[in-house]
Amino acid sequence: MTSGQRRKARPGRPPRRRYDVLGLLVAAVVGFPVYWMVLTAFRPATDILSLPPEFWPSSPTLDNFARAMGTETFWANVRSSAVIGAGTVLASLLVGTLAAFALARFRFTGRKAFVMVILTVQMIPLAALIIPVYLLLNEAGLTDSLAGVILTYLVFTLPFTVWMLRGFVAAIPVELEEAAMVDGCGRLGAFVRVVLPLLAPGLVATSVFAMVQAWNEYVLVYVLLSTPEKQTLSIWLVSFQTSFGTDYGGLMAGATLTALPVVVFFLVLQRKIAAGLASGAVKG
Repeated sequence: MTSGQRRKARPGRPPRRRYDVLGLLVAAVVGFPVYWMVLTAFRPATDILSLPPEFWPSSPTLDNFARAMGTETFWANVRSSAVIGAGTVLASLLVGTLAAFALARFRFTGRKAFVMVILTVQMIPLAALIIPVYLLLNEAGLTDSLAGVILTYLVFTLPFTVWMLRGFVAAIPVELEEAAMVDGCGRLGAFVRVVLPLLAPGLVATSVFAMVQAWNEYVLVYVLLSTPEKQTLSIWLVSFQTSFGTDYGGLMAGATLTALPVVVFFLVLQRKIAAGLASGAVKG
């Protein structure tokens, strides 16, 4: 039987082109809200609510972006978002890497219970912990503080970071560390010189998760930060909704500016993220 006859002998198997068309349809449905956001950001105010809607701006303008960036607290909110995002990523990677290494390499009492606690924390809804978190930070004098927000975000990003990096550490042969220790490295030296470079894909993948969580979170920042200059961009976007109505042009321009850093961050690290997710799933 020839190869062509074998292909014909498999009835009901859809050709690859159908999958391509289906993938394009799914991408169009998922990407259309993003396209409409960017499209509205470049539209003049008089064309935003026009009927029938236009799918391409007839006279694109940058006035919406100028108005959004010209608001009083925009740059202060950008700085707050950057500090909170970077602080959350660095803290979660530092603590999570050491915890994941301990879980993967050492056997100690309560190890399995600790892993179960990590998984359980991931299942707790964020809204259920707002009041106790606020009371705890208030007692510590960390309300209306960027450090308090970073510590709070760390609680929610750290379990995923530890669980993710644990798989990466377990996939690294322990013989590599032993060889480095035979050559004169201590435990810390073997970790820094051997394990840490091999963890690079996992560190990238988990850092993106922590960054997205910290950059887009709204509820905790709204509760914990009361000073307008300390609030993040997700809170700043609400300023375009006033008692006189919603400034859709400014709101969509602000949303585009808010999403742009995360999109750029993801695109720069896209290949390493894919490699990290694939290699991290090999062994857990």
